[in-house]
Amino acid sequence: MDAAKSLDAEPLESIERELRLVREAISLVAGGASQRVVLAGIEHGEELLDTGRRLALAAGVRMVRLSREIDGPADLAVERIRD
Repeated sequence: MDAAKSLDAEPLESIERELRLVREAISLVAGGASQRVVLAGIEHGEELLDTGRRLALAAGVRMVRLSREIDGPADLAVERIRD
Protein backbone atom coordinates (compact mmCIF):
# COMPACT_ATOMS: atom_id res chain seq x y z
CA MET A 1 0.00 0.00 0.00
CA ASP A 2 2.85 2.40 0.75
CA ALA A 3 4.32 1.68 -2.69
CA ALA A 4 1.02 2.70 -4.32
CA LYS A 5 1.00 5.98 -2.39
CA SER A 6 4.60 6.57 -3.43
CA LEU A 7 3.77 6.03 -7.11
CA ASP A 8 0.79 8.41 -6.91
CA ALA A 9 2.84 11.11 -5.20
CA GLU A 10 5.71 10.96 -7.71
CA PRO A 11 4.08 12.98 -10.53
CA LEU A 12 2.86 15.62 -8.07
CA GLU A 13 6.34 15.94 -6.56
CA SER A 14 7.82 16.22 -10.04
CA ILE A 15 5.40 19.01 -10.99
CA GLU A 16 6.08 20.83 -7.72
CA ARG A 17 9.84 20.54 -8.28
CA GLU A 18 9.56 21.92 -11.80
CA LEU A 19 7.24 24.72 -10.66
CA ARG A 20 9.88 25.65 -8.09
CA LEU A 21 12.44 25.86 -10.92
CA VAL A 22 10.07 28.12 -12.88
CA ARG A 23 9.60 30.40 -9.86
CA GLU A 24 13.36 30.56 -9.25
CA ALA A 25 14.05 31.41 -12.89
CA ILE A 26 11.44 34.18 -12.73
CA SER A 27 13.05 35.54 -9.57
CA LEU A 28 16.50 35.58 -11.16
CA VAL A 29 15.33 37.53 -14.19
CA ALA A 30 12.90 39.82 -12.35
CA GLY A 31 15.56 40.59 -9.75
CA GLY A 32 18.08 41.61 -12.41
CA ALA A 33 20.54 38.78 -11.74
CA SER A 34 20.13 37.54 -15.32
CA GLN A 35 18.59 38.79 -18.54
CA ARG A 36 17.45 35.30 -19.52
CA VAL A 37 17.21 31.87 -17.91
CA VAL A 38 16.58 28.71 -19.96
CA LEU A 39 14.92 25.71 -18.36
CA ALA A 40 15.67 22.70 -20.57
CA GLY A 41 13.96 19.34 -20.50
CA ILE A 42 11.00 20.31 -18.33
CA GLU A 43 8.86 17.15 -18.25
CA HIS A 44 5.65 18.99 -17.34
CA GLY A 45 6.32 22.04 -19.51
CA GLU A 46 2.90 22.06 -21.17
CA GLU A 47 1.12 21.87 -17.83
CA LEU A 48 3.29 24.60 -16.30
CA LEU A 49 3.42 27.00 -19.24
CA ASP A 50 0.22 28.94 -18.52
CA THR A 51 0.97 29.22 -14.81
CA GLY A 52 4.55 30.19 -15.56
CA ARG A 53 3.43 32.88 -17.99
CA ARG A 54 1.05 34.38 -15.43
CA LEU A 55 3.70 34.35 -12.70
CA ALA A 56 6.26 35.85 -15.06
CA LEU A 57 3.99 38.68 -16.21
CA ALA A 58 3.11 39.47 -12.60
CA ALA A 59 6.85 39.83 -11.94
CA GLY A 60 7.41 42.02 -15.02
CA VAL A 61 9.13 39.38 -17.17
CA ARG A 62 7.89 36.81 -19.68
CA MET A 63 8.08 33.08 -20.22
CA VAL A 64 8.30 31.56 -23.68
CA ARG A 65 8.43 28.03 -24.99
CA LEU A 66 11.57 27.35 -27.00
CA SER A 67 10.92 23.82 -28.19
CA ARG A 68 8.35 23.19 -30.89
CA GLU A 69 7.48 19.61 -29.98
CA ILE A 70 4.16 19.12 -28.24
CA ASP A 71 5.00 15.70 -26.77
CA GLY A 72 7.96 15.17 -24.51
CA PRO A 73 9.98 17.55 -22.39
CA ALA A 74 9.76 21.28 -23.07
CA ASP A 75 12.46 23.91 -23.15
CA LEU A 76 11.23 27.14 -21.56
CA ALA A 77 12.89 30.52 -21.18
CA VAL A 78 12.23 33.37 -18.79
CA GLU A 79 13.42 36.70 -20.15
CA ARG A 80 13.19 40.39 -19.62
CA ILE A 81 10.52 42.27 -21.52
CA ARG A 82 12.25 44.75 -23.76
CA ASP A 83 10.82 48.21 -24.08
